[in-house]
Amino acid sequence: MAHPSQLGFQDAASPVMEELIHFHDHTLMIVFLISTLVLYIITAMVTTKLTNKYILDSQEIEIVWTILPAIILIMIALPSLRILYLMDEINDPHLTIKAMGHQWYWSYEYTDYEDLGFDSYMIQTQDLTPGQFRLLETDHRMVVPMESPIRVLVSAEDVLHSWAVPALGVKMDAVPGRLNQTAFIISRPGVYYGQCSEICGANHSFMPIVVEAVPLEHFEAWSSSMLEEA
Repeated sequence: MAHPSQLGFQDAASPVMEELIHFHDHTLMIVFLISTLVLYIITAMVTTKLTNKYILDSQEIEIVWTILPAIILIMIALPSLRILYLMDEINDPHLTIKAMGHQWYWSYEYTDYEDLGFDSYMIQTQDLTPGQFRLLETDHRMVVPMESPIRVLVSAEDVLHSWAVPALGVKMDAVPGRLNQTAFIISRPGVYYGQCSEICGANHSFMPIVVEAVPLEHFEAWSSSMLEEA
């Protein structure tokens, strides 16, 4: 999860997020090189007193500074489109979960089970135990098996919400009357935090998302215990 003074992304916990971080680094390097070149040209133009007649009117230079930006844009666009299609790809999910946004909590329904669903409320500050994070912990976590394709159907009951978990590279709007879907594969066990990312009213800041990834055997034991409680 994020920590104070952090400048970069959270550690990637899914293949898609790893691809997004690589694309970010790739694009940032291009931006850095362009900025350096522009700064050098500006400095040279301001400081030098020499004038070159070939620079004042040069067909070759005009061709270069027209073609070069087009090549750079292609270098950015192709990886971007590849990741865009990867993020939209949903192949034979092992588990489907419906996440419903409410003012101001999330409810989860495991649609592959007959009666497995719960509401997830933020734990109040005075009720936190040592080691828990303020404004991020919930009374019920969304537990999923690791290394399995998970599909999440996202919708809302009242106003616009957004289901977002940065470490997984997932952000999907929850729109009343509309069912959006996203998917992810979690690479390793752990607890991953997110928050509603669409301003949804007075308590927008107080409806966190907690995804817990566990081995398949632990997930089966958890689902069995939840079904027994229901």
